[in-house]
Amino acid sequence: MSRVSPAPADRLAELAADFEKASKQRGYVPNSWLTLARKPRVFRLVRELRDAVMVDAGEIPPALRFMIAEVVSNAAGCRYCTAHNAESAVERGKVADEKLHALWQFRSSPLFTPAERAALSLALAAGGAPSSVTDAHFDELKKHYSEDGIIEIVSVIAMFGWMNRWNDTLATRLEGHPLEFAREHLTASGWTPGVHAK
Repeated sequence: MSRVSPAPADRLAELAADFEKASKQRGYVPNSWLTLARKPRVFRLVRELRDAVMVDAGEIPPALRFMIAEVVSNAAGCRYCTAHNAESAVERGKVADEKLHALWQFRSSPLFTPAERAALSLALAAGGAPSSVTDAHFDELKKHYSEDGIIEIVSVIAMFGWMNRWNDTLATRLEGHPLEFAREHLTASGWTPGVHAK
């Protein structure tokens, strides 16, 4: 169970349109949204940032954005975001199950391009604490991406740093669909729900 209860009804009502849209798209409202709704302005700004980082057109394709989010969240240890990002990688990013299952072998798997490996290596290094990012990561990134593309990659990493801290600190409970998705697709790689299944 989350360490903080959802927002009161009046604040949830204020964000009803957002919740209705999520419910139609996903079949549920993420529990992280229900606690974020305690601060409606923060909720709106986080949603706007997420759209700018994960949805708006750019150099980095959606599939790679979701794989970056998955790798950085797993490196940071946030099982809630890891489950959500894996589900989104397949359902929104159209990442094949085979590629999702090979994600933690991205360095050696033939399913990943050198450009994807460069982005995922940065995500892995940035997700740990302390960060192990080096200039060599950027030397490799610059072989494949413009500086605008690199900023898009770092934007995904940074945004999920915020979301990882939010959900791990509050022990946000995983919703049924992403929990089952993660159990089916991530358990073989060592994923467990941790505090997010209480």
